[in-house]
Amino acid sequence: MLILGINNCVWYHAVERKTASSSKLLNQFPNTTFSSRWFHFHTPTTLFSQAIDPKTRTIRKSPFSNSHKPFIKRSETKMGLLDLEKHFAFYGAYHSNPINVAIHILFVWPILFTSQMILYFTPTLLSVGFLPPVLVLNWGFFATVFYALFYMALDIKAGSFTAFLTFFCWVASSFVANTLAFSLAWKVVLAAQLFCWTGQFIGHGVFEKRAPALLDNLAQAFLMAPFFVVLEILQSSIGYEPYPGFKSRVKARIDSDIKQWQNKNQKKHS
Repeated sequence: MLILGINNCVWYHAVERKTASSSKLLNQFPNTTFSSRWFHFHTPTTLFSQAIDPKTRTIRKSPFSNSHKPFIKRSETKMGLLDLEKHFAFYGAYHSNPINVAIHILFVWPILFTSQMILYFTPTLLSVGFLPPVLVLNWGFFATVFYALFYMALDIKAGSFTAFLTFFCWVASSFVANTLAFSLAWKVVLAAQLFCWTGQFIGHGVFEKRAPALLDNLAQAFLMAPFFVVLEILQSSIGYEPYPGFKSRVKARIDSDIKQWQNKNQKKHS
């Protein structure tokens, strides 16, 4: 047995043994049996016990503990912002109607394109000599870089393709904005944005019969929507999956979310 004493705490690891001396040291009854998969922390007043699964490193709460919070948090969890399965299931729960999906496929990327157009007129943040004068490294460029890197972090294959499309839109929008000049470009942008957003709200209100996702998740609407549209097209056209089982797992989460939403609506109207 290996015993480490620090201040008033004892950390030990035992192999299914019962000894009177260890029981006295740990202030336990002589008949107590300890497993090799338990860590015990002894203080003058309380005993905190946590079981650690070596495979998943998931902490299971001990019945001896009075705390309602886990003593140690999970060490192997994926960042919520990069959880593609979770976000795509959220998107799919708000876009299950085929007509609404088609409307979003038509209107999401024009919204991104015209947003890059208006950002073309923001101040220059960085100057380089090898780019054409029409390509300005301003807020529009760095927003495009952020979008592209984020899409690649979500999924390297579909994300890289979406990143390419995003940069292509930035280049094309820069030439269009430079040609129109600000006096005309802002009018084109305003008209396009109003038309596209109106179309999406109609898609949700008339066909989906559910409020848009932006009312629950702004990042979903303004950051992830272009990537999800591309992923939707890749799935329906060539059956692409970021990893095996992705489609079935997402569908199960979508069905569960829609069912919960329907039950919630029924309770409201009952």
